[in-house]
Order: sequence, then C-alpha cells, then structure tokens
Amino acid sequence: MSISYGLKNKNVVISGGTSGIGLETAKKLVKETANVFILGRDKIRGKVALEILGKGYYVVCDVKSEESCKNALKEILTKVTKIDVLINSAGIYKEERLDNVTEEDFDLTMKVNVLGTMLLTKVCLPYMLESKDPNIVNIGSDAGVVGNYGCIVYCASKGAIVSLTKAMALDYAPKIRVNCICPADVKTPLVEKQLLNASYTLKQMGEVYPLERIANVSEVAHIILSVASPYNSFMTGSIINVDGGLTAK
Repeated sequence: MSISYGLKNKNVVISGGTSGIGLETAKKLVKETANVFILGRDKIRGKVALEILGKGYYVVCDVKSEESCKNALKEILTKVTKIDVLINSAGIYKEERLDNVTEEDFDLTMKVNVLGTMLLTKVCLPYMLESKDPNIVNIGSDAGVVGNYGCIVYCASKGAIVSLTKAMALDYAPKIRVNCICPADVKTPLVEKQLLNASYTLKQMGEVYPLERIANVSEVAHIILSVASPYNSFMTGSIINVDGGLTAK
C-alpha cells in the first residue's frame, strides 16, 4: 500500500537514524523523496545505513554534546538552508531497579534521552522558522506515560520527554509544532539486545499486550510520518501512544 505523507522535498533530520525506529522512518522518508539526514555516533553503522537507504546523508553526531550537535548542524547546512522536520529518535535503554542504579547509569541515560533531545532541538530551532510547517517529533515511550517494572531511570527519562514535548509545544506555538510518539516494545536491535540478558522470551513479551504481540518498526515509523505530515497541521503538544492497547488496561 502506497501512502503519501506530503513530505516530498522536505528537509528532515533524524537523530538515532542509523538503526531501529529511526532507520525505518528514514526508509519511508526516502520513498517519499524527502531530503533525509540521519545522525549517529558510529561511522560504520552510518555507512551501512546509507547503503540500506540508497539515498540521503549521514552526519556524525553525539547528541549529548552541544558542540557535536552544532558541528552536525554546520554539515547539514552545507546541503540545505532550512530544516522542516526534526525527529528526536536517539535513545538508550537499560533495565535496573532503583537499588542498583548508579550515578553513572543515571547521568548517561538522562544525557542521551533528555539532554540529547534538548540540545539537538536547541541548535536546529533557528533553522526551522523559515519552513511552512516546521515540526518536531520526539520519541517517548509507554514507560514514560504509565511507568514500567525494573527500568526506573529509563521511565524517568521518557516521562521527562513527555513533559518536555508539552512545554516546547507551548513555547513555540504557533510557529513550530511539537509532538511525542510513545511506542511500547518494538522489534528493534535495542529489544534484541535486551532479550539476550532477559529472563523472558519475545513471545512472553508479546503476551502482556491486548494485541498479543509487540510492534514492528514500520508501524511506528508510519505514525511518526503521519504526525510530521502537513496534513496534521493542527496537531501540537500531543502524546500519541502506539502500544497495542497496553496503556488502555
């Protein structure tokens, strides 16, 4: 099924764009003939991602460093003069109960998931104002909406993204729309890594969902593009759950 999101020729920046949800979103954008910039720390993964996409640009960026974000922006601006869509998809996950959390665990998770979203957005904002429908899509999580077992710092970081999205939507209306997608478990390399050390299987993970499975990346990427689409120009400050009915319980 072919869907047009109205993003043809739009300049789109995606952090965490070399794998998982970010890469799948980039794939759909390439089909849409958008100008896609995928950001990531690993040059090898970036090269592989570009080979998969067949089109677009890879830019080295460590989102938890403002200097790195500024350098990435400079490189992007050698190709385009404005940014239409920013998708903050970079994130890390670690399962740990509070009694085992260290300061280092907390700092790294918060810096990547929260500070990284803030820093990349901060440097991109001035170059989004010339777009006809500039908008930002933050990637949260069901864990930031209702909480979850055994991943307390991750929950806190994604809860911060939910509140950050609402605050940004108010601060930058009516010029820039800001929304947040909150997926539950998705078949990504991050989840595959999680399952290696888990006491449960993929099948057991899916059994807690009313739809009896976890999501695939294409389903989440579709929602991201739908929200970023100019067809949804009246949507801002929204927190959209993509969770197979998990938070409806």
